[in-house]
Amino acid sequence: LQKSLNETFGADKYSRARKEVLTYMFSRPMQMALYFCTGVLDDETLFRHYALNVPFYTHFTSPIRRYADIIVHRLLSASLGVSSPIKMEKEDIQRQAEHCNDRKMASKRVQELSTDLFFSVFVRVR
Repeated sequence: LQKSLNETFGADKYSRARKEVLTYMFSRPMQMALYFCTGVLDDETLFRHYALNVPFYTHFTSPIRRYADIIVHRLLSASLGVSSPIKMEKEDIQRQAEHCNDRKMASKRVQELSTDLFFSVFVRVR
């Protein structure tokens, strides 16, 4: 997709803007990643990463950024034997994951609405 977009839009002064708008529109419908506790899901096919085509996947960033990343760091550390197990039941971890998903979805929705508003103003002005 990226190669096609690069080849299609040429090199005029609006090509970058057209490419950015269409890239945004193409990627918007993609399913968002969700946090979940593996201990509450029986279907291991839900653990895979579609785009990377790997059967088991976990994602985290620096634990100073998001609460979900702190939990993942703690669970990985405990599973590697570096620290003691966290004192949370798997159902509690799943509830935390669902809360993080809800907040992430709300944040994404506000971002999309802001982008739509800006784009509408941009189109109207142009």
